[in-house]
Amino acid sequence: MNRYPLWKYLLILMVLVAGLIYTLPNFFGESPAVQISPLRNSVKADLALLTRAETALKSANLAPQMITLEGNSIKARFADTDTQIKAKDVLRTQLGEDYVVALNLLSRSPQWLTNLHALPMYLGLDLRGGVHFLLQVEMKSALAKALEATSGDIRSTLREQNIAYAGVNHDGKVITIKFRDEETRSKAQSELKSRFADYNLNSQEVGGEFLLQATLLATAERRIQESAVQQNLLTLRNRINELGVAEPVIQQQGIDRIVVQLPGVQDTAHAKDILGRTATLEVRMVDDEHPINAGSVAPFGTEIFKDRDGNLVLVKKQVILTGERINDAQPGFDNRNNEPTVSIGLDGIGARKFKEASGENVGKRMAIILFEKGKGEVITAPVIREEIGGGHVQISGKMTTEETQNTALLLRAGALAAPMEIVEERTVGPSLGADNIERGFNSTKIGFILISIFMIGYYLAFGTISVVALGANLLLLVALLSMLQATLTLPGMAGIALTLGMAIDANVLINERIREELRNGITPQAAIHAGYENAFATIVDSNITNLIAGIALFLFGSGPIKGFAVVLCLGILTSMFSAVLVSRAMVNLIYGSKSRLNKVAIG
Repeated sequence: MNRYPLWKYLLILMVLVAGLIYTLPNFFGESPAVQISPLRNSVKADLALLTRAETALKSANLAPQMITLEGNSIKARFADTDTQIKAKDVLRTQLGEDYVVALNLLSRSPQWLTNLHALPMYLGLDLRGGVHFLLQVEMKSALAKALEATSGDIRSTLREQNIAYAGVNHDGKVITIKFRDEETRSKAQSELKSRFADYNLNSQEVGGEFLLQATLLATAERRIQESAVQQNLLTLRNRINELGVAEPVIQQQGIDRIVVQLPGVQDTAHAKDILGRTATLEVRMVDDEHPINAGSVAPFGTEIFKDRDGNLVLVKKQVILTGERINDAQPGFDNRNNEPTVSIGLDGIGARKFKEASGENVGKRMAIILFEKGKGEVITAPVIREEIGGGHVQISGKMTTEETQNTALLLRAGALAAPMEIVEERTVGPSLGADNIERGFNSTKIGFILISIFMIGYYLAFGTISVVALGANLLLLVALLSMLQATLTLPGMAGIALTLGMAIDANVLINERIREELRNGITPQAAIHAGYENAFATIVDSNITNLIAGIALFLFGSGPIKGFAVVLCLGILTSMFSAVLVSRAMVNLIYGSKSRLNKVAIG
């Protein structure tokens, strides 16, 4: 009656052992470390870079406890913070500007645990310390910028087609074009309808003027807003590299907000300067007439820049157009050879300038340069095959699909797509973070001890079994959070403490059911069986309602609330496993083999 098959015992044992293994890394603590990451997508972290880093550290008499290549970054662990800071300065000087050298913390867990991908949980900003910003993206500015660009494109289109118009202006989400007669308006409507699919065109006559109103579609408006947020996200990621933050959190919150968390950063003014910086794009002609090498001096009227691969490119100082004239950049494929390409959209002035420059320089190379903090980098330098008009430019040249996506994003992210305002700002010191960890750990420990005293004192042996099951629940919860590489925050620690109280509730239900069956006069073996069977439906019902509440918190909450919801939902799942399966397996092992059981210690 109260026995499990062997496979079920083995399954429970395997789950508990796995939980123990993946919980262990959280108890070894962290060591100061340095992380080396490529600054550009074209630069990779490889064994050659690992060798360079080892050589640089050895020449400076700095011995890392461990240095490894992990993904697209290299991490070196040191014994103390003084050595860590010295190593950062040495590596930044020796490796140059192609890499970001950032301070970090690495787990001290043994290598065999790391080989099993057993890693500790990440600590949130409120536990590790750092700065937190909540940025509001001004969507009205993004829409106004898009409408202004479209107004310029409409003017250029009408001029190209020799269609006379009296004026173009925009107000809100509507662009109004004025004509002197109905025939010209009809001709313009047919031409614009094929080129501007994101707008709905309507004809009107007001005060003797023939008007054509282009209204931005709702789908296009959402796309512009999403693109603005994505642009700003990428720009912020690029800029935060300057801060040397190893594991920043930069993510969208809601429709128009961005959360930026910089662990370990305490200089709020410097962080604000980085986040608010502007960047520009310039298009210039490449000077292929003068050969250059590492020691070359740029001839008069030219400048030397590096491209994404680190090669030197000589470009003329004369600027054809800037990034202010780029409306959009999207990845795609060439219709002729299916080669990955990047399609760039220019406004009216930009389209005219680009047409003139490309027509005069067929067969020559044109460089697109990104400037930030006074430094320029050549993103691409394609050969002009023919005169390019219409305000649409296509870039290609042995690029992968991923590279075209990155290049398109980078072209769009040369500057912020829309202004942002800091609506929330917090700074958490490292000592406060350590204090939060201690308090959270102590609250969980005290709660566990008090629950244990009550359960053992009230339910005796069955209370002891419940406490062991509660410990298994805590073990599995921490293991799951570690396996998922979740970020533990202070609300998350509160969720762990709350989970303990909710988990023990299931064991209280089971124990009370068993006591009730014993009072009804049935045998102890039958009472144990009936207690677990009858309490199971109640446990499932109560946990499902709690799970629904947790899922609602996760879906509609933000920031700390989501962290709390994740811990709560995972804790509900682990509590059902430990309270029902683990505790019953222990009861079965202790009492199930006894054929004549006359009494059980349940208080």
